[in-house]
Amino acid sequence: MNIKCLIVDDKPLAIDILADYIKKIPFLELAATTTNPIDGLSILRTQTIHLVFLDIQMPELNGLQFIKIAGRHSKVVLTTAYSKYALDGYEHDVVDYLLKPIAFDRFYRAAEKAMHILQPKNADAPFPAASVENAERQNTATYLFVKTENRIQKVNLDDVLYIEGLQNYISIQTGADRILSLQTLKKVEEQLPPAGFIRVHKSFIVAFKHITYIERSRIFIGETIIPIGDSYRDGFYKRIGNQ
Repeated sequence: MNIKCLIVDDKPLAIDILADYIKKIPFLELAATTTNPIDGLSILRTQTIHLVFLDIQMPELNGLQFIKIAGRHSKVVLTTAYSKYALDGYEHDVVDYLLKPIAFDRFYRAAEKAMHILQPKNADAPFPAASVENAERQNTATYLFVKTENRIQKVNLDDVLYIEGLQNYISIQTGADRILSLQTLKKVEEQLPPAGFIRVHKSFIVAFKHITYIERSRIFIGETIIPIGDSYRDGFYKRIGNQ
């Protein structure tokens, strides 16, 4: 089934260009367009929309405000003439960020990225909105981006030993560094490939590949000792094949 798309842009010409691009890509389907972001929110509530091509600079409601209100109902590709919003967009977990004027080849790459996120295992199945997060979690990601104090940093997942929750912060421990990021452990857990990482305590996520050994409900990663929480114990031992 095709990816159903919505275009939200206050410029009719911009809509025409994106609509033409969508028609040229076999796995995309244009479901609706609107120049009014408030109408766009209504469309999301009443129609099945998998992907929104969303302008940022609009009257009444800008694109980032639109994302906050819409939540995770659909995935979003931001389209704008202003590169200064790029980092803000990625903080909202957008699929891609397209800078106007948008060339077709760049649009196609964004569409392919969306397809890989939304495509279910059964290619003939629909793309229900509720399955988007699950599809992303099954993605074999090799890195993630986290916001630190003054920048957004790329973290290679192969380097991550464990992640510790510190109230509203997390501490990502790699072999060579400790990275602090203002987010919750639950949020970063949702971004990690489950084949490589597991939550073992309310405050810890560990990387399977870096576990040195396990002893008395404690995980040793080098010289670091991480406790296994009571509510996580059965799931952990089941995953490592010792239950």
